[in-house]
Amino acid sequence: MNATVASTTLLGPVIARFLSLKQALGRGYDSERRVLAHLDGFLANTAPDAADLTPATFDAWCQTLTHLRSGVRRFRMRVVRNLCLYRRRNEPTCFVPDPALFPPLHQPVRPYLFTETEVARLIQATTALTATAGSPLRPAVFRLGLVLLYTTGLRRGELLHLCLGDLDLVERTLWVQASKFHKSRLLPLSADAFGELQRYLTGRAAAALPSDSAAPLLCHHQRGGPGYTGTGLRDGICHLLGGTGIRTPTGRLPRVHDFRHTFAVRALLRWYLAGADVQAKLPLLATYMGHVSIASTEYYLPFVADLAAAAGERFERYAGG
Repeated sequence: MNATVASTTLLGPVIARFLSLKQALGRGYDSERRVLAHLDGFLANTAPDAADLTPATFDAWCQTLTHLRSGVRRFRMRVVRNLCLYRRRNEPTCFVPDPALFPPLHQPVRPYLFTETEVARLIQATTALTATAGSPLRPAVFRLGLVLLYTTGLRRGELLHLCLGDLDLVERTLWVQASKFHKSRLLPLSADAFGELQRYLTGRAAAALPSDSAAPLLCHHQRGGPGYTGTGLRDGICHLLGGTGIRTPTGRLPRVHDFRHTFAVRALLRWYLAGADVQAKLPLLATYMGHVSIASTEYYLPFVADLAAAAGERFERYAGG
């Protein structure tokens, strides 16, 4: 998808002003820029004599998205709607897409919650991985990746974008920069996670891998360059899952994102068992996970059996009489 916005259409100047406004507000808007550039290019190629957004041209553009998942199509259509709402401030009669006609929200996939035993088996399985010329620290990379996913609830993309400069070995923190919702956050590490990180960095230094601040944490190449891709990390973890026999009740391999679900649920469960005020701590969990509100965090907290039992026992102690 071309990310350069054309200027030959009626919509081009509007897109440029809209993106400038968003960036002035401190938003990256990279994904939205690519969506709007694709729309502008489509209009320039299909309606050169009247390259403007109308119900007909919007429907025609939407037809180019039919190969995508419903959630992706809905996101791109919503980006265009937001542009049109911005445009309406100066052009009250301009076309604005009806969100009622957008694809339905996809049904959320029920998360798989890893047990401590399963995570231990996965970490142990990394010792059987073999190093390659392209990934000389492959066993150590996947061991650290699993530990950080499980103990911090990082998104896959956040983990892959971490650089050595994002580490503070004195404060024992990770700096997650400009992630989803254009938010950054500072994550304190547990003692175990920090110990794993130190061991990894020691092995990395012994292998004479790049040590500048911009070098990817999960190194992939002996002589620098980009780190692991999302596909590379997923495929490696799927290999470990298949080798350890860890599967969902439906027989599928768990997703990398399920480590994030597991982190959230385990945090809530620990608070219940410790007798903490869970409602007061939910904003802390939302902040740690990089959510914009508690409502987003609740998506990761399905009413699983362990949580139901802990909540029931706590209520019984409160009102057992």
